[in-house]
Amino acid sequence: MQDDSARFKITQMTDTGTSVTLTLAEDVELEAVSQQQMMLEAVDRAITDKEVKEQVKPILEAILRSQPQTVIRSYSRTMIQMTTPKRRYEKLGSPRVGEVLTIDIKKV
Repeated sequence: MQDDSARFKITQMTDTGTSVTLTLAEDVELEAVSQQQMMLEAVDRAITDKEVKEQVKPILEAILRSQPQTVIRSYSRTMIQMTTPKRRYEKLGSPRVGEVLTIDIKKV
């Protein structure tokens, strides 16, 4: 049985009066990675010959430096949507959009 506690940030909230629906995104620090960096790492893994790698890498770096820098996120987040009765939502402290909840996830 795996036990995992994760932090989720509230990204959207819908209050119907009797129930509250929360949309949650995993609250993780994402490291920005440039597209050029990912391409260089891919070439590094793909080319096994050290001599060929030493010839190709400087050319590829020069080409990539002339391109605009594109920063991408390197981790896909877990998303959860939950609907709870209004009373239970209030017992949680009535969290708002942008606030963080800790959710324990485990197989029973």
